[in-house]
Amino acid sequence: MYGTTSLGGAARSTVRPTPWTTESFTTQNTDTMLTPQDQERLSRLQLLAKGVVEGLTTGRHRSSHKGASVEFKEHRQYVPGDEIRSLDWKLFGKTDRLFIRQYEDETNLRAMILLDQSGSMAYRGTRSPVSKHQFAVHLAACLATLLIKQQDAVGLGTIDERLQQVIPPRSAISHLQTINSALIESRCGAETSLATALKQAAAHLRRRGLLVLMSDCFDDVDALISALRYYRHTGSEVVVFQMWDRDELDFPFRTRTQFRSLEQPTLRQIVEPRSLRAAYLSKLQDFRQHLAQVMARERIELVNCVTDQDLGELLSAYLTRRTGKEARGVRDRTMS
Repeated sequence: MYGTTSLGGAARSTVRPTPWTTESFTTQNTDTMLTPQDQERLSRLQLLAKGVVEGLTTGRHRSSHKGASVEFKEHRQYVPGDEIRSLDWKLFGKTDRLFIRQYEDETNLRAMILLDQSGSMAYRGTRSPVSKHQFAVHLAACLATLLIKQQDAVGLGTIDERLQQVIPPRSAISHLQTINSALIESRCGAETSLATALKQAAAHLRRRGLLVLMSDCFDDVDALISALRYYRHTGSEVVVFQMWDRDELDFPFRTRTQFRSLEQPTLRQIVEPRSLRAAYLSKLQDFRQHLAQVMARERIELVNCVTDQDLGELLSAYLTRRTGKEARGVRDRTMS
């Protein structure tokens, strides 16, 4: 007898890993109408995102400033007709002269979330509550909610071997319904070509902004980095949330097992896992190290996500690190 468990595939640094599983995959649903089951999933997704975001923002100071954020630029001397509230009273106390604080408007952030829905993202091990794709869907909903709550514009793209769907960035609260509906309709199944999809998506984030890729990155690393490099060259920030199932990280299989490709389901192989565990873990380490090194070199932030992690804790830790980096950047600019 052999087991019928599954795995995302042996990781390699130059050739994309082959995603394997025994779970059947589904193709993209072309019906744009939400079924009752999808409506229920949408409600649960909205509640999950709202709860996580409220937990992250509880106790934070809410700015009374509405609209675009502003950054102090310079002082100029007061002239009759200027608003009194713009006077710098501290400077008046030092100079006995009236000066106006002038600000430089900053454009609100434009973010694009790209969700990988290729076949390998459908993998779910026995120890995980959700698949990699489901985890990414929940994470995307939380980030979209957080961004729009900050009055930033956010869009969504679904990708596999090409760009499948695009929702342009907007900042209206009602836009969340559009994004969440697209998220719960997303289905895994196709093969992976992240580089091709990223190049196609570039037309939808022409201006400097934030690109968020949610994927297992099971593709050729050098081609992936080349595609992401374009966004960095345009001045955009790039963050990659890499999805992992616990099985893919520690290869827990012990009995004779049949592996089946999630992206090419006719590919099946029966193996003795113990005979290849060491080689798999070695290739996995090479793949992860190579990916981390090239992303660090290109100043692309890589965030590892494991599907049995608590979503709120993951986001809280990421936002804490991000806030710390921004604070250090401001301090460094001030000192220089």
